[in-house]
Amino acid sequence: MLNIQKTENTTFNELNDYVLRVKNELSATAAATCIIHHDRIVNEWYSGVHTESTGSRLVDEESQFHVASVRKTYLGLAISLALYEGKICSIDDDVANYLDDVDTVVVGNTTIRHLLTHTHGLGDLHHRLFLPGTDWKYNNVGVNLLIKIIQKLYRMPLSQLLEERVFTPMGFSQTGWRKEPNEKLVWLNEQYNDNQGDEANLFVSTEELAYWGYLHLKRGAMHGQQILPRKVFEQATTIISPPDLEHQLPRNGFFWFVQDEPRAMTELGNELPSGSFQSLGITGCACLVIPKYRTVAVRMYNQTGSNPAGYDYLEDIKTFGNLVNKYARDL
Repeated sequence: MLNIQKTENTTFNELNDYVLRVKNELSATAAATCIIHHDRIVNEWYSGVHTESTGSRLVDEESQFHVASVRKTYLGLAISLALYEGKICSIDDDVANYLDDVDTVVVGNTTIRHLLTHTHGLGDLHHRLFLPGTDWKYNNVGVNLLIKIIQKLYRMPLSQLLEERVFTPMGFSQTGWRKEPNEKLVWLNEQYNDNQGDEANLFVSTEELAYWGYLHLKRGAMHGQQILPRKVFEQATTIISPPDLEHQLPRNGFFWFVQDEPRAMTELGNELPSGSFQSLGITGCACLVIPKYRTVAVRMYNQTGSNPAGYDYLEDIKTFGNLVNKYARDL
């Protein structure tokens, strides 16, 4: 495990209070934050309980949250690794070059770049919403195709690949796809078929999600050891979206939302500097990296219900990012 020193810092009380207010607004029972700044944990905060059940476990550093779509960045790293190792020739290769069981009439001209940036235009594998590269639509069709590609290229599940190449070298013991509940999981009462990485059942502790962002911030170099080649992380967090998208649409790396300039539909706060990148899940969990200020910020929730009236998730996550940026800039 990483040996990052912790420093008590009351500077982040306003941020923690904001996260607590949103927790209550969303009717979540659990919340947490972790901030790494200049190689130190400067803020770590936990609130609430795992479930509404009587006697439920208090949230603490061992609580593992369901991170939902943040899992996409783990898949993105696997795709970046496959590209670096030559298993994928180019992100502009057609998806059909790697999967022989797709309908080429529907999926034809759809590239790996399109899948990584939500610009593939597929409503499902049988019809499309728009031509690839011409618009942006967030869904899991591209995610599922890329998982299949990883399984085929490496002849192992996504979870096994990441365990061998990242989680074990990093000493991660509180990160993984979980099929069955246990006392340390902030469980959402869902059912899963397996723990192979092909479902949205990745659970991560607050600190280890922060370390995931920190690994990207450090470009894979940890305590004198290069966990994976630097280029794997550089290309995963660089904008690869088709250049002609409308201005308000987000720009993505390998699933990360990446800041170049403020855009209306992105989840990145307007005050975040260029090069910042972030991922957000439907449960409210988020991982934000601000390379300019050598800062990583994580927030955790266990939201399960629909958004309440008047709540704007983009406004919320942008506010979170702007608050983190203010403190990171001033520390």
